Amino acid sequence: MIKILLFAHLQEKAGSDQLTIDKEQTTIRDLKNILKETYQLIELDQVMTAVNEEYVMDDEIAKAGDTVAFIPPVSGG
Repeated sequence: MIKILLFAHLQEKAGSDQLTIDKEQTTIRDLKNILKETYQLIELDQVMTAVNEEYVMDDEIAKAGDTVAFIPPVSGG
């Protein structure tokens, strides 16, 4: 299983700050597509992604036991 952490408006839309996906491995791109279809998280194209606390690109592979965090852009002043 792959653990997914969601922040800000993503967790509000999904109804949870944590999700799990029952996969042995998948690319971040495919994981985003699964979440877009299942939870209507179309905003995932605009977020930073970290696997095990290291930022990655969409072609990175997430494996069972990994923690994937989707971090929306923040603004402030």
